[in-house]
This record gives sequence, structure tokens and C-alpha cells, in this order.
Amino acid sequence: MDATAPPRHVVITGAAGALGRAVASRFAAEGARLALIDRDLQHLQTVFAHPEPGQHGMLLHAADVTSDTAMAPVAAAILDAFGAVDVLVHVAGGFEMGEPTHTLSRESWLRMMDLNAWSFVAVTGHFIPAMMFQRSGKVVAVSARGATAGAATMGAYSASKSALQRLVESLSREVRAAGINVNSIAPGILDTPANRNAMPAAEHTLWVSTGAAARAVAFLASDGAQAIHGQHLVLDGLS
Repeated sequence: MDATAPPRHVVITGAAGALGRAVASRFAAEGARLALIDRDLQHLQTVFAHPEPGQHGMLLHAADVTSDTAMAPVAAAILDAFGAVDVLVHVAGGFEMGEPTHTLSRESWLRMMDLNAWSFVAVTGHFIPAMMFQRSGKVVAVSARGATAGAATMGAYSASKSALQRLVESLSREVRAAGINVNSIAPGILDTPANRNAMPAAEHTLWVSTGAAARAVAFLASDGAQAIHGQHLVLDGLS
């Protein structure tokens, strides 16, 4: 990053999670000003109670990212504090194994669709207008390699991540002429504490590290990705 350039203003949802923390650390190292969103303010404050170098002056906000009503005042406060948002990283989402497709409950379907697809709409709806006004911006969502095909007992999850990718592509088509890049990363299994606990016998060295995923996000948010629109950067790791 150019040391003479003004700091970028970066918003990160799902910031208290393993990947969110890695993304926040990456942008902080670049000197960015951060607005961090998660559903539980106390947990967010605990996670960032001792900021790493460069993470001072962060804005911490609690919000349900699936709710337009909840996102509205949070986005307004961030835009009021920052004046502009240069990068929006939508990490927030969810995963769960579900029922077989022929017995899939509507509750499971809606939960995955809300967390992984509708949340993208609820969040971007409050920041895209400001990016369009300034004629620049980067939006990076966190999709999944599994969005490309269905898997047993993962119908709702796979469909919701596929829906997210279609939303990324559609938004990209709508705003690229305004100087806004919209893309996603699509990692395989991330090496997180939650995944290690869920799959203790797995070979986690084959998984994608959160650091590697954060670097991919940073690339898509950089000037080097200026010509990339509506793409999904697949992170296979060694799996």
C-alpha cells in the first residue's frame, strides 16, 4: 500500500469469527480504518479488546445482517463516521448439515437462505448507494467451493451459497459501470477451530488457512483486481 495514500475505509461483517478476524488483521496491517459488524456486541468487544498494531480506532457494531431494519442504523452510523466506504467484505454466513433433500424442512431452507444469500442483499443495500455516489468501491463476499454442486444432506446450504454467487454476479452487472467491483472468494474447508472440533480426525493441513483466505480477499479489494467483475475465486487448498 502507498504510504502517502489516505487510509481506506473497510466494513467487515461476521468480524468476530475466525475468518472475519483474519480479514480485519489483514486490512489493519495495510493501515485501513475498520468498521466491524457481528451479531453479538459483547463478543465483538471481547475479540477486539486488545487490538493488534494498526487496529486502533475501530468501529464496533452489533447487527443482524439478515435484517434490513437492523442494518439501516448501523450502516448510517458507519457512513456518518467514515464519510465513505471503500471496501465491504461480507464474511457473515452460516453452515449446517441438514435433512435429506426430500425431507428438507422449510425452517432449514429459510435459515440457510437468510444467512448466506439474503444477508448479502440486506448488507449491500445500505452501502452500494454511497459507493455509486463516489463512483468507486470494492465488494467481496465469502461464498464456498461447494456452491458449484449439491451434496448429500447439504441441499439448503449448497443452494444458499449458489444463490449468493448469482447475487454477486447480478450486482456486479448492475454496478460495474459505476466503478464498483463485486466478487467473492469460494474456499473449500477453512481451517478454523470450529471445523477442527467438528472433524477432529480430518487432515487439517489440507484445508485453506484463514490467512490465505484473507489474502485472497485483500487481493480482490485491491487495485490489482480492477478488471475483475462478478467472479468467484476458488480456494482449494490441497483438498
